[in-house]
Formats: sequence, structure tokens, C-alpha cells
Amino acid sequence: MNQQRHKHKESFSILLISHTGRESRQFHISLFSFRLFLFLLGFFCAVIGWMIFSFLQERSRERELLLQVSSRDQVIQEINAEKEALEEQIKTLDEEKLALASEIEAVRSAIAAGVEKAQVEAAEEEQAQKDSTFPSLYPSTGSGILVSSYSEEQPYLSISARSEGNVIAAGDGTVTSITSDDTYPQIIEISHASGHTTRYMCRQEAQLDAQEGAQVLAGDTLLTITTDETQLDYQVIFDGEPIDPLTVIEAKG
Repeated sequence: MNQQRHKHKESFSILLISHTGRESRQFHISLFSFRLFLFLLGFFCAVIGWMIFSFLQERSRERELLLQVSSRDQVIQEINAEKEALEEQIKTLDEEKLALASEIEAVRSAIAAGVEKAQVEAAEEEQAQKDSTFPSLYPSTGSGILVSSYSEEQPYLSISARSEGNVIAAGDGTVTSITSDDTYPQIIEISHASGHTTRYMCRQEAQLDAQEGAQVLAGDTLLTITTDETQLDYQVIFDGEPIDPLTVIEAKG
């Protein structure tokens, strides 16, 4: 006969005794339950460890993110500071641009005013040159000497002319009279459209080259000097009053 072997299940007993010694309890735990307990305990510890590890990792990531955010905030502050500096520079440049534009406009205005003035002066000069009725010419050609100037006591110019010279019309006009008196053998008066009247008074005899009522042009010969040191007294009248002939000659001549 085969001998039957009986398998004994292994188990663990846990005895709990009170410290007073009055009560005690005993628990029996199978090997499987004990192993299961150990497995669950290890799994629970692993889970706790993984959670702690994850938590620490998350905190580390948070710190990194905080550092990145702080770094970005600092960069943003620097960019804002640079932006403000650039805006200030732009403002300064705009002010300088406006000032420069004002200076350029002032220079342009000055140049335009100068050009306009030059054009006006040129036009006046051209008009004066065209307006030959204005008695602007010196009344004598050839070599001559100004003996005396205009004054209230002597309202004319006195010119000493030589024989190679001529007495000429100071401007376009009409010979209104040719007369003489005890002082001047020949007196020629010309009326000009400018409102002036010129009078040529010769103290010595000269060859008369003009006719009363004739139209003469500026520079036409009125008298031909035939005697050296012939004195010509030249007078200009405007609005019925004699004026200094040099002011007329200097203004337009």
C-alpha cells in the first residue's frame, strides 16, 4: 500500500497580548495572504515613491518655468526701456527735423526774397534803361570839368567844356524853346514825358544843332562846342522847382 502523504499548508500566527496580561488574541495568516500583503505593501510604497518623485519633478519644472518667466519679464522690461529710449530719440529727431525744416524754409524765403528783390531791381533798371524820357544822361560829351555844384543860391550845375565836346539831350523830349539873354547867348529848354524839364544854358557862342518844337532823343546833339572852356550851366526842373541834377543822373544814369 502506498503511503499517502499529507500536505501541510504553511501559515503564520500572530499573537497579540495586552500589556496588562489579561487579554490576548491570535491571528492566523496563510503564506499566500502574507505574500499578498507584502506585495501590496511594496506596490503601495512604489506608488508613494513615484508620486513623490513626480511631485519633485513638477516642482522642479515649476521653478524652471518661474525662472523662464522671470527672465522673460526682465527681457520685456529691457525691451520696454529700449523702446522708450528709441521713442525719445525719435521725438528728438522729429524736433530737430522741424527745426531744420524751419531753417530751410527761412533760407528759402530769404533766397526767394533776394531773388525777388534782384528781379525787381533788374526790372527797375531795365525799365529805367527803356524809359529814355527820364533825363538821366550827363549833358556834355568829351572832356569837361565840373566847375560848381547845385545849391540854393545856384540852382544848376556849371560845367567847363572843351571844343571837341557837345551839349546833348539828357533824355527823350520836345524842344519847347530856344532863347537867349544878356548872360547866355543860347538857352535850350526841353520838356520830358517823365515830368522833368531840362535847361541847357551856354555862356559862350556855340553851334546850334536843335530846332524849337523838334523831338529829340537821349544823346542827340543840341550844341556843338566851338570854343575851349565854354561854360555850360545845366538845370533840371521838376514840378516847377529846380532840383539837383546829380540826383537825377546818379539815380538813373
